Amino acid sequence: MRRLSYFFALVVSVTASGAPGKLVLVEDGVSRAPVVVFEGTPPMTRRAAEELAQYIEKTSGAKPEVIEGEPKPIPEHAIWVGYQPALKRLFPKIDFKFKHPEEILIAANGNHLVIAGRDRWDPDHLIVQGRNSVINGKQSEYGTANAVYTFLEDYLGVRWLWPGEEDVVAEKTIAFAPFEFRYHPQIRQRAGMFRLSALGDGRGKSHEWTRFQRLQLDSLYAGAGHAFGHWWDKYHVDHPDYFALQPDGTRSGFPTPGKVKMCQANPGVWGQWLANVGERLKTHPWEICFSASPNDSWHRGHCICRRCRAWDHPDGASVMLTWQGLSQEYVSLSDRQVTFANILARLLKRRYPNRKLYVGMHAYGGAYTRAPVEAVPDDNVIISVVACFFLRKTAGGRARRVPADVHREYFSDWAKVTSNLLWRPNTGSPAGWQTGLPDIALAQTMQDFRFVAENHCIGLMFDTVWEHWATQAPQYYVMAQLAWDPRQDGPVMLEDYYRRAFGPAYEEIKAYWTLLEETREELLKKGLTRQDMPKVYTKDVMARAGRLLDRSAAKTVDLPKYARRVAFVRIGYDYTRLLMKARAQIARYEESKYSDMQALEKALAVWEEVEKLWKDNPSGFNMLFLRSPDKNSRLRGFHPYNRR
Repeated sequence: MRRLSYFFALVVSVTASGAPGKLVLVEDGVSRAPVVVFEGTPPMTRRAAEELAQYIEKTSGAKPEVIEGEPKPIPEHAIWVGYQPALKRLFPKIDFKFKHPEEILIAANGNHLVIAGRDRWDPDHLIVQGRNSVINGKQSEYGTANAVYTFLEDYLGVRWLWPGEEDVVAEKTIAFAPFEFRYHPQIRQRAGMFRLSALGDGRGKSHEWTRFQRLQLDSLYAGAGHAFGHWWDKYHVDHPDYFALQPDGTRSGFPTPGKVKMCQANPGVWGQWLANVGERLKTHPWEICFSASPNDSWHRGHCICRRCRAWDHPDGASVMLTWQGLSQEYVSLSDRQVTFANILARLLKRRYPNRKLYVGMHAYGGAYTRAPVEAVPDDNVIISVVACFFLRKTAGGRARRVPADVHREYFSDWAKVTSNLLWRPNTGSPAGWQTGLPDIALAQTMQDFRFVAENHCIGLMFDTVWEHWATQAPQYYVMAQLAWDPRQDGPVMLEDYYRRAFGPAYEEIKAYWTLLEETREELLKKGLTRQDMPKVYTKDVMARAGRLLDRSAAKTVDLPKYARRVAFVRIGYDYTRLLMKARAQIARYEESKYSDMQALEKALAVWEEVEKLWKDNPSGFNMLFLRSPDKNSRLRGFHPYNRR
């Protein structure tokens, strides 16, 4: 409810701006208060201050001056961005000690507005190399920048609907009654959800949008990815004892060098891991979490030496493990993984007593998704729970018959033993998520984010959000909003989105997305896959959806802003309709054992339309991940030459 009540407060204050005690930022299109940023502002925070001035201009027509450093004399009215010593005098009753990571403060009195937050950065490492691009302005906390974006959304009423599409409320006067607002996000790792558009990753197309949504500028990276993929090539000649003992008495590197498991009870492994962390910190001193997760292929090749097996609890759940030529029922390895992580976490504390460094550990696959029986993670261990209930009715993958509710139980069981949980679901493509089809589950997403928040979630890492905006925009918007505040009223937030984005057509657009969400639910309840989508996305369903868009277009024909947005939704509809047509023809082609040339020709003709749609609307889909449709596994079964 916060976002709507704040917007209402802005409107009320605007209409009564002349009343005593009001802070007037802009009056009748004239700026009355400059923006003052603290001296030495790092680049990301400086950019946020500039964007604040730009959005005040977009709202009112008046752009305030941006001043760096405390002006002499202090203006009668000003917008102060970031903490500055003058604020103690200007706001004597406000506590400017930020006690929580990423804490933000927005407050106004009769003369001044402050927008600030907890900022942390190393001036010697503002420019760093990211995953595939340089980051200019690296901070470990961006409290002030996120406070600015919160002010723009909750107090100026700006909405960032999807990349390149924003909604701004025009007001000639901007004024506020005195207030104070504080907040600190529970979920500190948020960039891992839209990780293609994270800082330093250039594969996505949504960098500005994720920044405005307070996803990109987060304060935690604890991906806990598979940690030992390079160890076999680097160490097996000199240190074969680092690697898992196999039932045949060898340390052979089974199943592959990249998926080999460690002898986790070996002190040599601990020392080597710690030394590697030390080397990493020399070049990446800003990092705070270091993975100790076993390599992928979770069920194969784990160490059977006496010391490692001593860490396994006899009451652990039964799992099936595999070695060379042998599969055997064994107990869950969760107690073993936590014991290993705790040893490394204590070594980190001893080596770096003045720093808060973490060990990241996956809870992954049948061998260690479940919570341990007895072992308890230390306070500097972050457990990354690969609990695959996001978008799903079943968990998918090797565990595809496991109900998603069971994975929710796994997550809540881990919450009983630790307060440092990362939610890392594999999204898969239950109803066309990867393919760019309308795989949206708005109600379930609201429930899931509330659930993980209530169970100590401090971070998100999704594999993967593909940024197909024309078909999934409301889904992405809901996810972004809930990552920042998972306890907000989801239906109210979504209602606001529809109204702000589509104006007089909001009821029809809401009905359109509700229809697609209900159709998707029917698909999953019947246990169908995305290749079966024409069975539920029938001609009748697509006709109903098309009529809703037709009525939306009619209502917005003389309103260019809303008409443009309805047209963007239509792109996703056209794509969905075309892929349903293609799939129907390909099904005929498959049933004929690839002899029905008429079905093949019709499918290829549809694909000519699809590729033209992509070319004409590059903002609708992330084509980096949909290219080569005849070979791309994400489009298997939808292109006639991409066979299942």
